[in-house]
Amino acid sequence: MKDNFFQKLSDEEYEILANKGTEAPFSGEYNDHYEAGFFVCRACSNKLYESNTKFNSGCGWPSFDDEIEGAIVRYEDNSLGRKRTEICCSNCDGHLGHVFHGEKITEKDTRHCVNSLSIRFIAYKNLHKATFGAGCFWKVQHVFSKVTGVYDTQCGYMGGSMKEPNYDDVCSGKTNHAEVVQVYYDPKEVSYQELLLIFWQSHNPTTLNRQGNDEGTQYRSIIFYDSNEQQVLAVNSKNNFQKNTKAPIVTEIVKIDSFYRAEEYHQNYLSKNNLGLCDI
Repeated sequence: MKDNFFQKLSDEEYEILANKGTEAPFSGEYNDHYEAGFFVCRACSNKLYESNTKFNSGCGWPSFDDEIEGAIVRYEDNSLGRKRTEICCSNCDGHLGHVFHGEKITEKDTRHCVNSLSIRFIAYKNLHKATFGAGCFWKVQHVFSKVTGVYDTQCGYMGGSMKEPNYDDVCSGKTNHAEVVQVYYDPKEVSYQELLLIFWQSHNPTTLNRQGNDEGTQYRSIIFYDSNEQQVLAVNSKNNFQKNTKAPIVTEIVKIDSFYRAEEYHQNYLSKNNLGLCDI
């Protein structure tokens, strides 16, 4: 039965899934892949991981801190002269990689280290994307991650002139990037208008390049729209909110730009460090 699953694999895929091989680090197509969807076994299409459990561990292979219930089986592996835990697909028993604990990278303190060649990504077609900048992205992510209907949130940088900026680059003020949070949501559960209302209520949109004690262009109030419909809704929402706000709203509304995912330690920072909401 297992051979039937493996017979359509390429030689490289077969080496990983059937012969328990390992692809070279930083070579896999999913190492830096963070779109909203799920990952299935490349051999049998068994659903293995939700993309909102994926994180950047820096190890060079796709990393997940949780699996879909019942999707994974574990085996003791002493092949390198030390005890490790191998993980395989529960349906076809194809080799995926290994799982590690105690590294304290995510809240769940778990890292499924998986070969890209053993999995395949399928995007969710029902999810929409929204991108907001409202000061420190730690708080913005914390606020939106609690909203029913939001599948995933990611901190990042958008709207600047430099490719692949890091946090120090952005904080220098020389790149003109804003700290943003990209939100993947199900419009059947939460509308874009509702997300806009949360955006307005969660920060002060009347202070230019500043939220509380945080000052700089990276903290500016900004909405990056993903479609003409989002642009119209954002403009109308801004106008309506202005009617009840004395000071002029300085929020920018611009077309979506390249999103650069922030360093892993920024992702879900407040939750990981039990800090609640930061004061901005």
